This record gives sequence, C-alpha cells and structure tokens, in this order.
Amino acid sequence: MLTDIEIAQRAKMLPITEIAKKAGIKEDELELYGKYKAKLTNDLWERIKDNPDGKLILVTAINPTPAGEGKTMTSVGLGQALCKIGKNAIIALREPSLGPVMGIKGGAAGGGYSQVVPMEDINLHFTGDMHAITSANNLLCALIDNHICHGNKLSIDPTSITFKRVLDMNDRALRQIVVGLGGRTNGFAREDGFNITVASEVMAILCLSKDLADLKERLGKIIVGRTYDGKIVMAKDLGAEGAMTALLKDAIKPNLVQTLENTPCIIHGGPFANIAHGCNSIIATKTAMKLADYVVTEAGFGADLGAEKFLNIKCRVSGIAPSAVVIVATVKALKYNGGVLKSDLAQPDVKMLEKGIVNLDKHIENIRKFGCDVIVSINRFATDSEEELRFISDHCKALGVEVTLNESFAKGGEGAIDLANKIVSMVSSEDAGKSFTHLYNENHSIYEKIEIIAREIYGADGVDFSAVNKKIDKIEEEGYTNLLVCMAKTQYSLSHIPSLLGRPKNFSLKISDVRVYNGAGFVTILAGNIMTMPGLSSEPAAQRINVDENGIISGLF
Repeated sequence: MLTDIEIAQRAKMLPITEIAKKAGIKEDELELYGKYKAKLTNDLWERIKDNPDGKLILVTAINPTPAGEGKTMTSVGLGQALCKIGKNAIIALREPSLGPVMGIKGGAAGGGYSQVVPMEDINLHFTGDMHAITSANNLLCALIDNHICHGNKLSIDPTSITFKRVLDMNDRALRQIVVGLGGRTNGFAREDGFNITVASEVMAILCLSKDLADLKERLGKIIVGRTYDGKIVMAKDLGAEGAMTALLKDAIKPNLVQTLENTPCIIHGGPFANIAHGCNSIIATKTAMKLADYVVTEAGFGADLGAEKFLNIKCRVSGIAPSAVVIVATVKALKYNGGVLKSDLAQPDVKMLEKGIVNLDKHIENIRKFGCDVIVSINRFATDSEEELRFISDHCKALGVEVTLNESFAKGGEGAIDLANKIVSMVSSEDAGKSFTHLYNENHSIYEKIEIIAREIYGADGVDFSAVNKKIDKIEEEGYTNLLVCMAKTQYSLSHIPSLLGRPKNFSLKISDVRVYNGAGFVTILAGNIMTMPGLSSEPAAQRINVDENGIISGLF
C-alpha cells in the first residue's frame, strides 16, 4: 500500500471555491490561501448564524497506545461515508502541531484513504495560525520583561511570573532557561522556560472564544504573575490585549479544506488535550453546525481526557451538545491494555483481548454518564483475526451498545458506510442529544469538581490533595471557584500512572500542581508529571523528511 503522503499527493483536489459551494459558502465569504485553502470570513457567520443546528457527532477513543487507534482517520472516514450515502456533512478537526509532526507521533490529518488535503500544507505551516498564536503569546512575554526593565511600575515580582514563552516545536533544551543575562540593557535576569505553542493559554483562549471581542476580553484576563505584595497581575494591566488581538485577527477565522473524496473540512485551533481541552475551536464547530446536517468532530487522546473536556468544558461554554458519540477501538490496542507486548500484538490472542476490553467498558460507561448515545467503531487492521473481531462485537452487543467495523483506512468513505448508516439512524430522533448533561455543576468547589471527575471518569477511590491544598484554598479565596476544571494527566492510562493499563482500581489520584488559566476560563489540575514542552526522540520523524528539486516532499508520513 502507498504511504499516507503518496496517497495524498495523488489526490484529485477540487478548487476550494468548489468545496465552499458544496458546503453552502459563497465565494466572497472566503479569504483564499492559494488554490486549495481558505479562511472563512465573519460575513459568513452573520449570514448563517440563525440557521438550525445540524447533528453533532463526537469521535473519541479508548486510551491511546503505541499501536495507534486511528481516531482522526475515523472522523474523516465517517464524514466521507456520510456524503457517500447522500447526507450533507462537514468534518471539523484540530490543526496539527509541528512538534508531533517532527517528533514521533505524526500529524493530525487522518491516514490511508481517509485524509484531509493538502496534507503537507496542513501538517506544516497551513495558514499561519500557529505562528500567529506563538507571536501573540511571546509579545505578552516581551511586554512583561520590558515593563520590569523600565521601572516596574506594577511592582511585578519576577519570581512570580507564570506566563511562559512558546515555540511550536519539540525542544527540550528550552524547558528551563535563564533570560535577561548580559546586564541591565538586556533586562532582569530570571528563570524562565518555553512551552510548546499548543500548550499556550492563548491557544486555549482562541478555541473557546465566540468572536473577536470575546477573544480580546479573554486575552486581557490572562494572569501573568503577582506583585511583591501578592496581588494578581493580568495581561490587561500591561495593556497587552489590544496588540495580541491584532496579531490574532486572522487566526480566529476558521480554515476550509477538503478530504481525499472532496468532503468539506473545517480545521481550526489545536490545544493540547491534557494541559488544555483538546478540541478544535467553538467558532469552527458552530459554523459547521450551521452549514451542514451532520458535523463530525473529535477530541484529543482518549475519552477520559479529550471527550470529558469536550463535554464538560467546550459544550458548556458553547451551548452545543453531541447527538451521538463514536468510541474508536482496535484489537491491537485492547490486547495492549490486556498486557500484550507491542512486538506480539499481531498474534491472535482472544484471552488477552478479553482481559484488555475492560478499558473500552469504562469509556462506554463514562460517555453514558453524560446522557450520550454511544457506538463503538472497531478500526480494522490486516492482522485482526475474525475470532477477535467477533469477540469485541459480541461483547459490545451484550452491553447494549451499537458496534461497527471500520475499514476507512484502506477503503475511504466506502469503508465506513455501516458506521454512517448507524449514526444517521441513531441521531434521527428529535430527542437525540437532549438527554445530555454535564458531570459537575459550575457552583461546585474546585475540590468537588476534581473529586467528581476522578471518581466518575477515572475510577479512583479518592484524591490526594496534600501537595496543592494551599494553592486551591488561595484560588478559591480569590474568587475563582466558578472556573471549570481541566484535568491534566497521562493519556495512556485512566489513572495518573502510565503503566496502569486496562481499568485501574484501588488507586488515589495524586494532584501535583494547580494552574489558573483565567482567560481560558478553567483551572488546570496536574496529576503526575505533565510535559508541556516535549523533546524529540532518538530517531525523530524530522530526519526522514526530505524535499526534491521540484519541491515534492517525502517522508512526512
């Protein structure tokens, strides 16, 4: 079979104006970025904002494993399949980060014959949104240090500064640095560090903002540090929000592209799914829902991280609700959760599959707690035995859960026809999505919100707050109790311990740190060691990427 990039390069793309027309978008509502990419203008939103909402389908997955689950590929395949059966469908995805693209994980444009194109553009610079977010973030950092250098009228305590510089690249050498060396003309020497751009609060804010005015207000609320007497300093105290918004005035506009089968796809925003909420922008999702009868979107990592935040944070802020949720699972990933080594996953082993399927069981239970209808999509691999596939299917049916076999990696939309038909049937009722509920109340204390997520979603016996009691108490005393909770933990386990696979029991969730992202509107709760500036592997993907004399890229995937 051809590689992903070879498949993408052979795609017969249509001009983006034709894709827009198919989606009900007028040509003068586009800002063209070449022949195959465009941004959507605010004029489009003003014209469609009173349209009825289409059905929203959320694609999530079991806990990710080294074998790969194919969540984005499933999202793209489902969108293509819905169009194949004659439905008006749009896909809404996150933008890839250069960190994973050049690192080990790869990009986020799907795979096989279920990809979004132009794949190289999307995975590299795209329309410049990542660069704009990086610039806005680092402008605020520059203003902080400049303010201190020129007299520090706000009396900012340099040791209290929490807002870090960012770069959209994996670079471990920047995690902890010292800035301001070289004397007074270079500023005040202090410890600092970089996060990857997708971990920036600016990224989270962009994806949760409803419009440019809301974006500006949220940027002003970013907490950058404290004064010597302990008072909070925000970006608006430095007069930063205006210029930051100016840098983001185009980045806030969603991007329109297409799939290999010319299905419209809106790609916009890409916050980390642990330190942030892991979903594409509210603007993009709501725009898609006003244009299409069916919108397929996804949330990062497993359902315990991305889906939980999609349902508790994004849906609450935006007022939207999914009509159905797809949980992606694979034979290999479930066997891995049962204890099979990566090197042995291709060997049939129903016994270990039975042991690992408890991970899927827990994710099904969790999604049902939100009042959502669930369907399990088994992403088929060539090494899967019929006995293994039948076991998963029978197991899901015994739980009263719809299940389907997805072959959209090899067959494109055709491979997800059964999934599409079952989704249409599932959401056809006028009551679809109306039983949706959030897991906690905004008026719960921060302690209560954390406890509810830990017990209900992770299956923890309790929570160890000993390392953060004083921080949480201070946050609540300062009036931030009503902020939502964004949990940051390993993606590999339902617990905070990566090695605890399957369905961990008899554990207490240990909280290591708490960070207030006031502009984004949530408090991030760190459980375990969370890396916000990843490093490259010993053999990074970047070393396999090349470009020939004609500008044709190879080795991207």
